Amino acid sequence: MSDNSAYWKANVSLLIKCLVVWFLVSYVCGIALVEQLNQIRLGGFKLGFWFAQQGSIYFFLIIIFYYAKRMAEIDREHGVNE
Repeated sequence: MSDNSAYWKANVSLLIKCLVVWFLVSYVCGIALVEQLNQIRLGGFKLGFWFAQQGSIYFFLIIIFYYAKRMAEIDREHGVNE
C-alpha cells in the first residue's frame, strides 16, 4: 500500500504543479496583468493580447507534453509502466 500511496502522491503533486502553471499563464497573464503586459510588444501585437489569444493555448500544449513525459518517468520509477 505504501508504494501505491507514493505513486499517487507523485501523480497528484505533478498535476497540481501543472494546473498552477496553467492558471498563472491563462488567468494572471491573460486577464489580471493584461494592462502591464500590453506595454510590451511581441510580433507587432501587445503581449497581454497575445497571452489572452494565443499564449495560453501554446503553454497548455507545452504542459500536456511535459505532463506526459514526466508521468512516463514516474511510472517507470514506481514500476507501473507499460
